[in-house]
Amino acid sequence: MSTAVATDLRASTRSVYVTFTFLGVAMASFAARIPQIRDELGLSPSRLGLVLLAIAVGSITALPLAGQIVARFGSRRTVGVMAVLLGVALTGVAIGYQFGVLPVVVALYLYGFATGAWDVAMNVQGAIVERRIGRSIMPRFHAGYSVGTVAGALAGAGAVALGLSVTAHVIVCCVLVTVAVVAAVRWYVADEAEPSADTESGGGLRRTLETWREPRTLLIGVFVLAFAFTEGAGIDWISVAMIDDYGTSAAVGTLVFAVFLAAMTIGRWYGPALLDRYGRVPVLRALAVTSLVGLVLFVFGWATPVAFAGALLWGLGASLGFPVGMSAAADEPAKAPARVGVVASIGYCAFLGGPPLIGLLGDHVTVLKGLLAVAVLVVLSIALSPALRPPAEPETA
Repeated sequence: MSTAVATDLRASTRSVYVTFTFLGVAMASFAARIPQIRDELGLSPSRLGLVLLAIAVGSITALPLAGQIVARFGSRRTVGVMAVLLGVALTGVAIGYQFGVLPVVVALYLYGFATGAWDVAMNVQGAIVERRIGRSIMPRFHAGYSVGTVAGALAGAGAVALGLSVTAHVIVCCVLVTVAVVAAVRWYVADEAEPSADTESGGGLRRTLETWREPRTLLIGVFVLAFAFTEGAGIDWISVAMIDDYGTSAAVGTLVFAVFLAAMTIGRWYGPALLDRYGRVPVLRALAVTSLVGLVLFVFGWATPVAFAGALLWGLGASLGFPVGMSAAADEPAKAPARVGVVASIGYCAFLGGPPLIGLLGDHVTVLKGLLAVAVLVVLSIALSPALRPPAEPETA
């Protein structure tokens, strides 16, 4: 590899880290203020779940189209445009929540659309860089996302403690995220599958429909759904459960949320070494069990220190499922955009069904006990983990 190529690849790697990190900053900055938005709107757990459902609907709208969008316009342009849309959408939430539920729902739909398309595009770019480097790095890109979520959550805790308004906090975050990402995507490498006449004439749609019939792709998608539900339930409900069921202050609830995110960051940063040494399947099974133990501690601990420990194990166990699922979907470069789009579409169904399910259970058995629904999907992920084995890797007993 020439010096110039190596330099360009390093710059591209840094740019992918930036786009993962700042998506995390944006998402956690919003999530950290969910309790205050809920209180201003006077929402019950079930109604809050329905409002948050708008995010999932937006993402589900974007994801089936994302593979074609990336193939047509490239990952660089897709991420840049979606960063601008996300900034506009969250600004709409920050201002609109003062006027009622409707403007918040509309803004959250746009926010979900932006995150869905952005997610697919940056994972496609991350898979390209991973292949050019020649070693496992995708989980570390997702660790960048987790670093961003930790930073966003801690900033949110600080904003709450200082009494900073939701509007001021979120708008400052949006400006920072949009400027940083639009600048970073200039260093993305060219996509391996360039736009073609076949894509423009409908061939891309035909290939996408064919991808939806691939058994391995569908199994990976359901696996990612299980881990997305596990991760998403923590992001959406840990703070609420701490405040409502453990009786902590808003600042403490946000700190437990930050511990969950920090644990995910640690798992994603150190996970690649475990994946390279032991393989995808054994590592993912062990982490699923870890997440299950943490979830049980969090739900049944009934003491704040135990909840902190449970959130740590829960986050650590949930750390690698989503990024390794994206890598598995992109194992074959030529089919990566379509397969990543399909897997992401299935995975994001967790965000479609998760918030209203936990919210509905919260109305009947408390949010804390409602989180036990996550355990069912964690067990399912253990059974599905063999689907993530690389095609060239032999099965082991």
